[in-house]
Order: sequence, then structure tokens, then C-alpha cells
Amino acid sequence: MADHSIVVPSSTARPARGNLWQRFFQATELDTRLLGMVFALVFIWIGFHILSGGLFLTSRNLWNLSVQAASVSVMATGMVLVIVTRNIDLSVGSILGFVGMIMAVTQTKFLPGMLGFDHPLTWVLTLMLGIALGAAIGAFHGAIIAFLSVPSFIVTLGGLLVWRGAAWMVTSGATVAPMDTTFRLMGGGADGSIGATASWAVGIVACVFIVLSILHSRQQRKRFGFPLKPIWAEYFIGIVGCGVVLGAVQVLNSYYMPVNLARRYAEANGIAWPEGGLEIPLGIAIPVLIALGIAVVMTFITNRTRFGRYVFAIGGNPEAAELAGIKTRWVTVRIFALMGALCAIAAAISTARLNAATNAQGTLDELYTIAAAVIGGTSLAGGMGTIAGAVLGAIVMQSLNSGMVLLGMDAPLQSIVIGLVLVVAVWLDTVYRARAR
Repeated sequence: MADHSIVVPSSTARPARGNLWQRFFQATELDTRLLGMVFALVFIWIGFHILSGGLFLTSRNLWNLSVQAASVSVMATGMVLVIVTRNIDLSVGSILGFVGMIMAVTQTKFLPGMLGFDHPLTWVLTLMLGIALGAAIGAFHGAIIAFLSVPSFIVTLGGLLVWRGAAWMVTSGATVAPMDTTFRLMGGGADGSIGATASWAVGIVACVFIVLSILHSRQQRKRFGFPLKPIWAEYFIGIVGCGVVLGAVQVLNSYYMPVNLARRYAEANGIAWPEGGLEIPLGIAIPVLIALGIAVVMTFITNRTRFGRYVFAIGGNPEAAELAGIKTRWVTVRIFALMGALCAIAAAISTARLNAATNAQGTLDELYTIAAAVIGGTSLAGGMGTIAGAVLGAIVMQSLNSGMVLLGMDAPLQSIVIGLVLVVAVWLDTVYRARAR
């Protein structure tokens, strides 16, 4: 029976209770778990900066860190949906390696014979083929899990071995290089960056988006009669959000093109080389833009679509979701297909960045992807997770790697640290869920 009760809109702010900090968090509605991750990231950055003798918090290292975290953050956004539905995907690194190898072979051996070298359509056709192949592999995994009732752990563990072996068989272990010139832009570098002016434009657009989101949210609350945030809280969130965006753009614009590349750029564009050299800001790298764009799209999918609601409903209670009429099996297939497509995009970023496809590409990426999602607040028990948290988790993981490399730590010790961080993150999630009950 339909509910025809009338909700009277209320423009009053919600009453605040508790001490100062409690009232602050109630007013701003900030995610305390996400905020804790931000503080942890700041602590990690400051710690590595001190231990490395002032090398970590430099524009060069932060620029490289953002590029290196791009591929893992892309896959982590999909891993959130997988884990939320109480599944796991151990094959993402192998899918990345296999799809990356197929894309490399396609643009170096097949398309040049049909289109010629560096044809404008080469990178488009290569990327489309890679995404279609990744989605098909993911859908295949999802179908086995959903319709044959094989646990996702076993299916994707098998996928980890199968696709790693398949990547080797494509070229018998040989490295494939170089990539198409336009395709390489997706990997970043001096050519794969948008420059200072375009970076500031992106930052301003992001600030406008933040302000419009706040206004839209407030309007929706008024429309449906929900309590409103205090005006000061809205201003606070808007100012802090825009400040973080513009500050990040400033840092990325502070990293200049290396001297040799700047000299080549000057020669290619007929620019006289001044006595003090040229300072050409690189700005935001293209893989970072891709990762941010995917994060925005995935956030929209999870928060604003029926599919996203179904995902969290299944994670919260699979039996109830089934009884409610949700086609849980097909949702599972689509989740893994989406995960496969994201692996293909990450493969394009990784292959373009290396300017080659190797048999070892994507090794251990499944560890970093799962760790990024879990560290970012996605619960292994299902039903809880955010895209923003996964992206932040990817940055934390890459920050640990980057910091340990700067300190000259051996690779085995780096693996020990990453493993301990993952265990601690899962333990904290268990404690949080126990307190929430």
C-alpha cells in the first residue's frame, strides 16, 4: 500500500549535542573514518619527509607519487564494489598484465599493418579492445561465481594463475615495445601532462563543482524536509574543499620539466634558450585526470544509481536482497565485468607509463588494490565502503612505497611493512564495527 503521508519541509538546522568536537562533527557530517585516514596520511608524509632529509614533500616526489598511484586507485574503485558484496578479486593484477600485453601487441604488430604507424585511431581502437576484453574476462569470472556458486576466492585465484600464464604465452615472455605516441600520453611524463594553465582550469572547475554540490544537497534537504547543516558548516566544507583542490594544483604546477626535456621543447618550438633556463610547469598528469574522472563516475554509480543501491543491499544482506526481487546473480556478473574494465584502463595507464608491456606487469597489484580498498574503509564483512576512501587508500599505499624507496629500504622489508599495515587496517575495521553495534 502506497504511503501518502505529507512531509512538511523544515529549514531548521539539526540540534547539536555533546562536547565541542562532537557538535562539530554532527554539524559538518564529516566521515570520521575518512578523516582519520587523512590524518594518518599527513602523519606518514611528515614522518617520511623528516626521515628522508626533506626529500619526500617536494613537488617532484608528490608529482611522481600522484602518477604512480593512478593505476591502483582506478582498480581500487572497482574493488570497493566487489568487497562490499562480500566477494574478493585476486586476479586484477594478472588481468592487468594480460590485457596490457594484448593492447601492446595490437598497437605494435597488428594495427600498424592496417593503419600505419602512429595513426590517430590506433590508441582509440587499442583502448576499446582492451576495455572490451577486460570486461569480458570479468564477466566470465562473475558468471562462474554467480551461476555455478563457486566462491570468488577460488575463481579469481584461478584467474590469477590463468591470466598470468596467458600473458606469457602471447609473446613467449618477450617484452613488447614501444607504444603508439598518442597512447603513451596516458602514462604521464613530460608530454602526458596538461600544463599550468589547463591545470588551473581543472582546479577552478572542480571548485565550482564542489560549490554546486553543496547547494544542490542543501536544496534537496529543504525539499524533503531533512534537517539542514548550519550555514557555517556549509562554508567550512566549501572553503576547505576548494583550498585542498587549489593547493594540490599549486603543488603539481610547482614541478618543472627536466632541463634536457625543456631544452628539446624549446628547440622544437623555436624558443630561445635563456641564460637561466626555462621553467615549464608540468601540471596535472593525464593518468591522474583519468583516475579522478573514474573516481567521480564510480561515486555517482554507487550513490546515485539503482545498480549502486543494489550492490550495497546485497552486501548488507544477500538473502533479503534476493527476496526483495534484486537479481543478485546478474548484479554480481556486472560488478566483476566493471572490475575487469577498470583493470583494462589501469593496464593502459601502466603500459603507457612503461612504454612497454612485460610479463611481470601487474605482479602484486592485487595486494595493493585490495589493501587500498580495505585501508580506505571498505569492510571485508561487506555492506560498507566508499570510493573516496579507496582512492585515499591507494595514495596511502603509494606513499608508503615511495617513502620506503627514498629511505633505501630493501624490497623484502617493504613487503613486511605493507603486510603489517594491511593487518592493522583490518583489525581497526573489526574494532570499528564492534563499537558500531
